[in-house]
Amino acid sequence: MNEVNVLEALSQASLSDVSQVLSDHMRSVIKESLLRLMFEEASQLCGGFYHPDKNSKRVRAGSAKGAYTLNGVKESVVRPRVRVSGATVDGEVDLVSYKAAKNADKVRSMIIKALGSGVSSNDVGRLFPGAPASSSQASRLWVKEGLAMLDTLRSRDLSGEDFFCLMIDGIHLGSDVMAVAALGITTDGRKMMLDFEVGATENKGVCDTLLRRLSKRGFKDNPERRLLVVLDGSEALSSSVIGHFHDPVMQRCVIHKERNIRSYLSKRHHGELARLFSTLRKAEGAEAGREAVSDIRDFLKGKSKNALASLEECGEDLIALHVIGAPSTLNKTLLNTNCIENAFNNVCRKIGRVKRWRSDTDQAERWMAFGMLEAEKGFRRINNSTDIGELLEKLKRL
Repeated sequence: MNEVNVLEALSQASLSDVSQVLSDHMRSVIKESLLRLMFEEASQLCGGFYHPDKNSKRVRAGSAKGAYTLNGVKESVVRPRVRVSGATVDGEVDLVSYKAAKNADKVRSMIIKALGSGVSSNDVGRLFPGAPASSSQASRLWVKEGLAMLDTLRSRDLSGEDFFCLMIDGIHLGSDVMAVAALGITTDGRKMMLDFEVGATENKGVCDTLLRRLSKRGFKDNPERRLLVVLDGSEALSSSVIGHFHDPVMQRCVIHKERNIRSYLSKRHHGELARLFSTLRKAEGAEAGREAVSDIRDFLKGKSKNALASLEECGEDLIALHVIGAPSTLNKTLLNTNCIENAFNNVCRKIGRVKRWRSDTDQAERWMAFGMLEAEKGFRRINNSTDIGELLEKLKRL
């Protein structure tokens, strides 16, 4: 497709088709350029078609079908063949241009994995000495891939999924930058990273923006049952969730609460506190849950008024699952937001050396999108997912 044809196609295309027309044109340009390079390389090795270089030890050997990958899409090509003159076995010469085309996507993928693992763009050239990978090229590649990942994450349609649980937690990226991340769990036990919103704090505005975007993408209340929402304890997040969903079951993250209470206690009390919270996590039913909380309350009395106040402020949100009678086999997963925290532990270690997050760019968004999609690759169904059906009965609206 030449330039005149491209312009004609663009003039006739709808707005949604313009991108495809340009993409098809660029593919044809790249393919034509590769063919030109391969035949030029063959001419340098062997001489012209009808004027072979008599001093060269290489000769033309016809052509053969070949293929290369461009942005993940396999492209076929007819490549020229060159052989060593007089060779009878394994005498074909690898064309540098064809070899580079075949390895381009592989090298690109390796560079992206290296950058995602915390390798600086300045070190990429040393890791891939033969590749076109200067620090500036690596940085541009990482920006481009990060934006593509962000688009992939936020363009996914959620309307076809049946979620019974929504987890929301704050992820600290730096001293003045954090992201509120959301994870959903489907009725068949699959975990799915949904979206995030970056801000300075876990404020209501950040969470409202996140939940509105999820709603537009198809995340919704099931009219027949209540939505289970597991939060890290922020009042802003709780307020936002209540404003977006009808009568949700609000479960406070037990692990966040234990950490908060522990911070007010002497180290000599940490062991007993851990034992009491372990009992709470294993309890089943409202009576057992309230008894476990009562034991924690009795333990804290006289030790720290701040620790006691921290326990009292969450009320029965700390045992919401117990109150509705959820099976205790699901407590390990649904009493906390560890599904989100564990997913980001590796990413946070990799980005720990970032000294300055630029709020005027999409730097944090790109890293968050990368972290979410990478985490999903290792997701499996939640433990004891066969018991979700029993929980769904408890979540039914009366």
